[in-house]
This record gives sequence, structure tokens and C-alpha cells, in this order.
Amino acid sequence: MSRFFTAGDSSSESSSSDEEELYSEEEVEQKSEAESSDAEEAGSDDEESSSSDEEGGKSGVSKFLRDAASSEGESSDSDTPKVVKSAKDKRLEELEGVIKLIDNAEKINDWSSISTEFDKLNRQVVKIAAADKAPKAYIKTVADLEDFMNETIARQKVSTKKMNATNAKGLNAMKQKIKRNNKDYAAEIDKYREDKFDYMMSDEEEEVPVEKVKRPKTTYVDGIDGGDDEGFSTVGRGGKTLQYTPESIFKHLRSIVESRGKKNTDRAEQIRVMERLFEVATTPYQKIRVLLTLISTRFDLTTGSSTTFMSQDQWKMAENEFATLLEVLEENRSMIVLENAEEWEDDEKPPQPAPGERLRIPGSVVSIIERLDDELTRSLQHIDPHTAEYIERLSDEQALYTNIVRGLLYIEEIKKDFKLDTPQESANRIVMRRPSQVVNILEETAWKSVPTQLDSKITPRGQAQDIASLVQILCAYLFENSTDIIRGRAYLCQVYFCALHDQYYRARDMLLMSHLQETIGNFDISTQILFNRTLVQVGLCAFRAGLVYDSQNTLQEICGSGRQKELLAQGVMIQRYSQVTPEQERLERQRQLPFHMHINLELLECVYLTCSMLLEIPLLAQTGSSPDIKKRIISKTYRRLLEFHERQIFTGPPENTRDHVMQASRALAAGEWKKAAELINSIKIWELMAQPGKIKAMLSEQIQEEGLRTYLFTYAPFYDTLAVSTLASMFELSERKVAAIISKMISHEELAAALDQVNSAIIFRKGVELSRLQSLALTLSDKASGLIEANERTLEQRTQGTANAFERQGGQGGRGGRGGRGGRGGTRGDRGGARTRGGQQFGGGALGGAIKA
Repeated sequence: MSRFFTAGDSSSESSSSDEEELYSEEEVEQKSEAESSDAEEAGSDDEESSSSDEEGGKSGVSKFLRDAASSEGESSDSDTPKVVKSAKDKRLEELEGVIKLIDNAEKINDWSSISTEFDKLNRQVVKIAAADKAPKAYIKTVADLEDFMNETIARQKVSTKKMNATNAKGLNAMKQKIKRNNKDYAAEIDKYREDKFDYMMSDEEEEVPVEKVKRPKTTYVDGIDGGDDEGFSTVGRGGKTLQYTPESIFKHLRSIVESRGKKNTDRAEQIRVMERLFEVATTPYQKIRVLLTLISTRFDLTTGSSTTFMSQDQWKMAENEFATLLEVLEENRSMIVLENAEEWEDDEKPPQPAPGERLRIPGSVVSIIERLDDELTRSLQHIDPHTAEYIERLSDEQALYTNIVRGLLYIEEIKKDFKLDTPQESANRIVMRRPSQVVNILEETAWKSVPTQLDSKITPRGQAQDIASLVQILCAYLFENSTDIIRGRAYLCQVYFCALHDQYYRARDMLLMSHLQETIGNFDISTQILFNRTLVQVGLCAFRAGLVYDSQNTLQEICGSGRQKELLAQGVMIQRYSQVTPEQERLERQRQLPFHMHINLELLECVYLTCSMLLEIPLLAQTGSSPDIKKRIISKTYRRLLEFHERQIFTGPPENTRDHVMQASRALAAGEWKKAAELINSIKIWELMAQPGKIKAMLSEQIQEEGLRTYLFTYAPFYDTLAVSTLASMFELSERKVAAIISKMISHEELAAALDQVNSAIIFRKGVELSRLQSLALTLSDKASGLIEANERTLEQRTQGTANAFERQGGQGGRGGRGGRGGRGGTRGDRGGARTRGGQQFGGGALGGAIKA
């Protein structure tokens, strides 16, 4: 029995007995169980209220009546019919909701919200539109939105109050979106604007009930082209089987081209469709059109996605398809691919060229080559260079170089036909890709894969054996036929090649004659990076040739800045307080060079510091022994490192390249040239250079010579005569070499001495050099005179050139010439007043008087 029947009085008990006769025992048990579970879920508050003594007799009845009322409400709800809406009606309601939001945003001129809701509106219209016809509410909205946008732009032009940044950004975005979107609905928008009321009222008349047709699933179709080996075919909208035939190729291509750049486009599916289209293509024209679109779509896979570079599989497929395209073009000379060709609009029949004319197909062979090169470089930038994947990816350069050579042959073939008016820039852009990648093995392998009947006029087939002449021909061709950036890059490539192959004097002369160092600031950043790399290679070439001064002078600009990584595009240096935007940082990372093209920065620093050591240590010794010589600094970077090293209390054994050079500098300054040579030669970085033994021998010889110069500068004041043989034995040099070094020092007036060739000795001249006290006195007088001039310039600026600014009438109370103040004796004032009037009367005060006395 239910618990709320027993909780009441006697009348409720009698009624409960009548109720029990209507139910079977099982039903009563089920009902009691259900109600007991409901009571348990009622909560502690209901149980406490129902257990009160005062309302105990009424709680059961009230609960019963309440349950009955609720059951009646439920029955009444179930009696009313439910409204079932179709998916189309629901989408229309959502569309109306978005339109209402756009209207509200228009009222408050919130273009940021309008831009967001407009994107939602377009996404919903794609789902609603049937038979390529958009709802009229949508047409009304986009038309009114365009008018409102034009009114807003017109108001902004004459208004003094400008929009905030967010609104202006939303308005600019909407300007592009509406312009692009309304092209597709131009006819409907024109109808709406002709008569807005009739256009919206005719909406109901055009609605025709359409029977709902179930969308058939993928079905088995027997005997239809386009299916795979198992007999299955792709089924499109409406249950129609998609058939790929030669006649439908151009329609499929047009739909793919029109969907490029749109959101929610499945590019992988488009690539699969075009691969099927290429299989069914029969004519060369169809194959060329399909291949051009297919390669472009593969490049689109990386745009707008999270991937930063093209995958190796996709790149190889694009490279193979480009090779196939070149083969088809080589076999069919009557068809050419040109950038300025007109698009053929008729998809039903292919174009027919006039007699004697070639069929022009719009496309760009040069752009495909450049994109393949750029994608390979981008992938090498992002792959870890210390893995096998990087080496494997690097092997694709051979296929790329082969395509560059074949592309150049094709452009040369097109340029033979003067009717085509092929721009010279196309050939220049392809030729420019070759000097940066010319390697002997690449050139030989590329010509082996090219058909024997093809040859180049710019670089004949037999020219591949001599890489130096090949680079010379390519750069000379670009220098003659191009201008500005391409010409400058070609020149830099040739200088780089010469410096890399130890032709220092030729590379130096070419770089100086080009005057690029004066105009390099006007070039783009990639060309500036190439200039910096070329400059570094010229400096390293001078070092290998033993020209220490030239090497240090060339590397000074790059290495002295402390930004070698950034200037050579080998890393991004993010400083603590730099104001670099994320966009600038992204562009900086895109310009980075692949790892295999890096110049070793540790080797570069070692060369620069070694050259600075060989120049700075003798200069420090010379200025230390002769203070009258004006101090000059060759390398501020080296001086700073040397001062930091000398301030250290304890110096342990050298651990890196910099420590080796600093300790060698201290040894060389102390006259221990053997220790300095040993420290320099023990640097392991020299093994990375060609012929390291020759480099170490050259360095030892340079250290011996600079050690001799340092010794003479340091100890010349303590000698009257010095035998050449003594110096030769000290520094293990021949007497002839020592005599040559001393003669050079005497001729440059670095050493106050004479060379006695009869007795083979050096005779030092005394009395020429000033003593320490005299040098300090001269220094003090120079500084004092400089202070006087500074005071006079300051006075002239403050008085604006007035000569007698501090003099009073009668010569008293003012300042007179050198003298003191006016009230302290007229003699000094008279003495000063006797000076010629005019000019500056202030003589530097007490300090000036003391110095001039």
C-alpha cells in the first residue's frame, strides 16, 4: 500500500481500501516502490516538514491532491500537439537571429561585431542555399549592409572625429569582405534595389513544396567509368555518380580554381581529384592544364595551415609533376606556358590556335622553380641539422638543380621566338638560381638527365667541366642583361666564389670596383645578408693568404658589432629591451639560412681576435714607450676583452678560443713569443680550415715578426746599440729578415734608430725621445689649452658673440683682460684694458692666467 494513504485519517483509510481493489498486488508493489523512491529523493527539508505533529493529519491529503494536480497538468500538456520544425526552418531562424544582431550592431556603429556576425551569416547561407540560390533575407541584408558601409565611409571622410582602432579595423575588413562576397550575388542585389518591396513580397509565391528525397548512400555501380578496380564509384550530391572523363576535365578544374583561397576547402581531396583527372587526360593540352593546377594546389597545402613548410612527400610529388610538365612541353613545341597568356573561358572545347601560331597557356614555369627552391630552403630551416632527415632532405638539391637547368633550357627555347615577347626577367630569375648552388657534381649529374638533343646557348653542355668559367659566364650574363638587385646579387656571388677559392686580390678588386659598399643600404635585406657573407669570406681569404691587416680591416665591421648571427642570418638575437613585433620576428626567422650554409662563427671570432692581437700588441708597446704618440685603437672589442682578462686575479688554463687568444696576447706582450705561438697553434678550430698545417706555420711566422717589433718598441730606450745577430737568435729569424723588419720600422718613423750594415747592428738615437716628465707636461698643456678653448666657446654661445659682455663703463668694476675683479686695484684692470678691443675678452680665468704666465 502507498505510504501517503496510511498517513491520513479514517476516511482516507476507507478510500484507500477501495483503491486497493482496483489494483493488483504487483501494481501496488510497483507503485509503492516508485513512490518510496520519490520520497527518498525529496530531501531532508521535506521530511522534516512532513514529520511535524500539527500538520500530520493533512500532509498526506495535500500531497495526494498535489500529485493529482501535477498529473492533470502533465496530461493536459501531452494533449497539446508539439510543433516539429524541419532543419531548413531551424536554419532560417538562426539566419534571422544573425541578421537581427547585425541590425543592432549597425545602430551603434559597431563594425567589429558586424564583421564577426557577417562571417557567421555566410557560413549559415552555405547550409541553407539550395540550387545556388540564396535566401532573399540574406540578399536584403548584404545589400543594405553595403549601402550602410558606403554611408559610413562617406561620413568618416568629412567627420573630424575618427573611429577607434577596433572599429576602423572591422570597417576595413568588411570593405574587403563585402566587395568579394557581393560579386556572387550581383544580379539578385540589383533586382532587390530596383524594387525592394516587390522583391521581398514575391518570396512567398516562389516557394514550391518539394518532396523530401532521401540522400542515397554510396552505391555499387557496375560498368561505369571512374570507379576503382572493385567497382565502387564516388557519389556526389543527389546520389549522382562522379565520372571523370576527358570532356569533364575543364569543368572540374574550373571549380577547383574558383574554390582556391576559400575557407573549409579540402585541398587534399582536390589533389586526389586532379590526380584522377590527369589519369584520364588524353591530349597534351589537358595534361598541361591539369599539371599546372595540380602543382599550384600542392603549394597551397602549406598556406593558411599550421605547417610551416611543405612535407618531403608533397615536395617530391610536385617536383616529379613539374618534370613531367617540362617533358610534355618539350615534346609538344606548339604549346607554350606564358605568364601573360589569356585565360580560356570555354570549358566545352579546347582552344584552337591560328595557323602558324603557338597555343599559349597561362602559367609560369619560373614561379614553380622559385617556389620549389623556396620550399626546400624552408624545410631545411626547420629540420634539425644533426639528424639523418636533414641529410636525406639535402639530397633533393640534385633534383631541384636538374629542374633549374631544364627550366633554363625551356626559357631559352621560348626566347628564340620573337613573336612571344618573352621578358628578359624570366631568364634572369632562373639563371640567378644557379650561381648560389653551382657544385661540380650537381652540374654533371644534371646534364646527364637532360636529353642529348637539348643544349644551352648561355652555358653549353661541355662547359660543365670547368665550374670557374661556368660561374663567370652566368654572372657576366646577368650583369649584362639585368639591372639593380639581380645584377648586384650576381656580382656578389662571383666575388663570394673567388674568395672561397683563395683568389683574394681578384675578389678584393671586384668588390672595390663595384662600389656596392656605398649603395648596399638601398638593397633588400636578403641582398644585404649576401653582402655581409661575401665580406666575411673576403676577410677569411685574406687571413689564409697571410694578410693580417687586410683581414682585420675587412672583418672589423661585422665582428666588431657583436651581431654576427643577425648580420649573417644564422640566428635571431632577441635582446631584453628590444621592441621587435611578432611579425618582424617571424620575417627575421624566415630569412635564416639553412645550417649547411652557415659560416662557423667560432672560427670567424678566432680569426678576428688573432688578427687584432697581431696588430694591437705592437701598438700598445709603441704607445707605452712613447707617450707623445697619439693613442689610437684598432679594435675596441679586442681591447675590451684584453682589459677584462687583465683584471682577473687568477687565470686558469685556457678553456675556449677566446682564452687561448687572450693568454697568447699577454705572453706576446711580455716577449714570450714561443708560448704565444704554442697557445695559438693549440686552438682546435684551425682544423676546420683547408690546409691547417699551412695556417699554423703562417701564424707562427707572424707571431715571430710581431714579437720582434714589440720587443724593439718596449726596450729601445734602454739600448744604445743592438746587434742584429742577437735579435735573430732571440726570435729564431734570419738576419736578413730581421734587417728587413728594422728597416721598415725606421722608414715608417716608428723607431728612432739607424741600421749599421757594416757592423750589422742597430744604433739608437738618444735625445730625440722625450722623457717621461716632459711627455706628461706636454699632455697637461694640451689638455689645458683644450679646456681654455671649451670655456671660450661656451662663453661665446651664452653671450651670443658679444665681445664686451662683462665690461662696465670706465674700466672699473668689470673684468679686464686676464685680470681680476674691478674693485681690487686698477693696475690689473688697466693692464687688461690696454689690450685691443674686439674679439673674446675672457681668457680662461685663474687657470688661463696661470698657464699663460
